[in-house]
Amino acid sequence: MKLYKQLLCITLLTATSTHAAEEARGQNTIILDEIAVKNLRIQTEEAEERDFESTVFAIGRIEEIPSRRSVLSSRIAGRISALEAFEGDTVKAGDVLATVESRQLGDPPPSVQLKAPQDGLVVASHVRLGQPVEPSAELLDISDRSKLWAVAKIPEQEAAQTKIGTKARIHIPALGDELIEATLTRFGVEADRQAGTVEGIFELDNTAGKLRPGMRAEFSIVLETKPFVLSIPRSAIQGDPASRVIFVKDFDLPNAFVRVPVVLGEENDQYIEVIRGVFPGDEVVIQGSYVLSFVGGGSGMSLKEALDAAHGHAHAEDGSELSEGENPSSGEEDHTGHDHGGEDSHEDHGSHLSLPLMIYAGVMTLISLITLQMLMKRRQEESEVEDAQ
Repeated sequence: MKLYKQLLCITLLTATSTHAAEEARGQNTIILDEIAVKNLRIQTEEAEERDFESTVFAIGRIEEIPSRRSVLSSRIAGRISALEAFEGDTVKAGDVLATVESRQLGDPPPSVQLKAPQDGLVVASHVRLGQPVEPSAELLDISDRSKLWAVAKIPEQEAAQTKIGTKARIHIPALGDELIEATLTRFGVEADRQAGTVEGIFELDNTAGKLRPGMRAEFSIVLETKPFVLSIPRSAIQGDPASRVIFVKDFDLPNAFVRVPVVLGEENDQYIEVIRGVFPGDEVVIQGSYVLSFVGGGSGMSLKEALDAAHGHAHAEDGSELSEGENPSSGEEDHTGHDHGGEDSHEDHGSHLSLPLMIYAGVMTLISLITLQMLMKRRQEESEVEDAQ
């Protein structure tokens, strides 16, 4: 009898826990149709164990390389009789940029042609046509910007961990989302006492001419690489710092996404370590999760309401943008049978979600009952044997 009670308790606990898991999963699952998935531009990426780079973030600027700047000057005193180059012009080494007419007598007076000492860009002009010049005067500044420096202000405590040859990914906000990979070539000669930083200098190729000195640069400097770290793209993370969540594609239901709480670890500029909540191979939403965070969590929001809240303007019921002239309120009036996440649809979704869990609960209950019956039969046979003896 005692064994019977224990098995009965196990059966009840199994059914109760299964029901609780079913309800929790139903509340945290969003089911969309194919049109909604397309309109949300949902993209997923598999969580995987990868080489994870521990990085330090630093801010800096693009600067000229001093050795790539030159000055055009005259060997003789005189006046500028011809000027062929101006600020912003690109010149080649040997191009005639100006002509200086000597002060010596003559008819005509002797003159000297001034040629470009190097390829580059005329970045400054200090002379005008007809202006008197002396041999000590700087006439034009020419800079070869085919290569530039990216100078990072590295915090002193992290600078001790960096060395020549350290890799970095550099983001130039003026160039959009493009990332430039570079190698640390040297350090600055002095530290900034007030800021507590040391200059780290990275050399960049600028053959395309997109970079300009003075541009802001953001550095992710790689300090070390750890192997086999389970991580996901940073864009997948939603929620506040105290309760981070992600959305994982359901492995059973099509176009369904489950809201999963996660415990996170170290992060860099691209990926973030996941300590708990995700398994390798899980398809994690990396685009569209922001809108899903409005729909999920039992909020009762429809897809349209979530998109309106996330983007600040009205959408159609299927999540698409409204064309000009469409009345946003008209889409709210006529949506019978076109639910995308309201209370009715959540109930319907819950019924779909409960099917596999109900089957599981039924199988477990059946197994428990069969086991109970076999044990009781065995005990009865043992009792009959004892009576016969």
